Amino acid sequence: MTQPDLSYAMRSVPRYTSYPTAPHFHDGVGSDVYGQWLERLGPQDTLSLYLHVPYCRDICHYCGCHTKATRKEAPLVAYARTLGSEIELVASHLEQAGPVKHIHWGGGTPSLLPEQSLLDLTGLLRVSFTFADDLEHAIELDPRFVTGSLAQTLATMGVNRASLGIQDFDPAVQEAIGRVQPYETVRDATSYLRSAGLRALNFDLMYGLPEQTPDTIRDTVNKTLDLAPSRIALFGYAHVPWMRKHQRLIDESRLPDSERRLELANLAREALIEGGYVAIGLDHFAKPEDSMAIALQNRALKRNFQGYTTDNGEQLVGLGVSSIGRLDQGYIQNIADVRHWERAILAGQLPVSKGLALSTDDRLRGRIIEMIMTDYRCDLQAVCHQFSVAPHMLDGSLALLEELVRDGIVKLSGSADKAPIVEVTEFGQPYVRLAAAAFDAYLNDAMRGPKARHSLAV
Repeated sequence: MTQPDLSYAMRSVPRYTSYPTAPHFHDGVGSDVYGQWLERLGPQDTLSLYLHVPYCRDICHYCGCHTKATRKEAPLVAYARTLGSEIELVASHLEQAGPVKHIHWGGGTPSLLPEQSLLDLTGLLRVSFTFADDLEHAIELDPRFVTGSLAQTLATMGVNRASLGIQDFDPAVQEAIGRVQPYETVRDATSYLRSAGLRALNFDLMYGLPEQTPDTIRDTVNKTLDLAPSRIALFGYAHVPWMRKHQRLIDESRLPDSERRLELANLAREALIEGGYVAIGLDHFAKPEDSMAIALQNRALKRNFQGYTTDNGEQLVGLGVSSIGRLDQGYIQNIADVRHWERAILAGQLPVSKGLALSTDDRLRGRIIEMIMTDYRCDLQAVCHQFSVAPHMLDGSLALLEELVRDGIVKLSGSADKAPIVEVTEFGQPYVRLAAAAFDAYLNDAMRGPKARHSLAV
């Protein structure tokens, strides 16, 4: 294949920030089961904490997050108070667990919480858990609401990495997606953060948005390079109005078609690499000296609900409405409604709505998918040996790879008497999610077209 095959780019497959993916969670895993899982963790189990704050000032048209709009402080104060109670409740089940290696505040816009609430919650985390000396403490920020005071508060909290949602710098694109933030706003936000000592900055960019053109993508990348963040995430816009009704505010006729979407992705990727960034997996880029680029080189990169990450906490504990956690035993997801979440916590119950206990097959396939997504390579024989599974259990997945092998996206190597080594070719890297989907036992006929309602492969 000498030209990109748009039929591959338009296929619908999961992003594989987990396996099995969240739609397969069920209510058979509840508060009691989760409590037992937490209590079984020991000192060898290092922790990663994810705190979800489901509030923004306004809802951007493109947003795919679980969040709601508020301009009042009272709901934010009340939410912070209940989040503190959940921290105490979870910590009471984790008395034997190891230290916290990673904290991530997501949303929504977590920095909308009053600054005193942020400080109080961080203090509560410090007395409830042991922090590792090399703790990474990260937060997601809306540049429009970053002030000098907030930057100093984040530094006091111990935050050492911040992610800013940029999406695109072009005014027409910003108007079309309901998020107007001039370049100067972002420049000032980065200046406040760096002046407060927060040097590790991430920018989130998007392609596939309405009104985007090759010229606007180049301009956005050039402005990003001028501000020199440590990492850049380049996400394809996932238009899923059946899941996020506010996306209906986006005029679908103004979205780039499949050919233009692929062109925009390739232009942005090439410009970032030419700008000195190392390509990380499907959609991340990092400066060569950044810990993510080093993790890629050392084959230590991981993938979770925040995407590609250097998070080395063994157990991910989710806190807050709709947050997802991942322990050795399986996944859990919190209640998505604020009132029901609050009611459960006030009753002394872990606010779990659903989850999934992992089988041996889930663990095997999850490991294969993570290796393909992070390293573009997986030795199937070695992974099957690790999980004590007969390699022939993967024969169906290998059959699904045949067309990708034929078209130069994947290659298989190794001796005839062993399960092969799967490698995604350089040409095939934009389609890596399709290679991963071949090992997804929950995805029906994933390799034969856009039937499942997931985001586009590219």
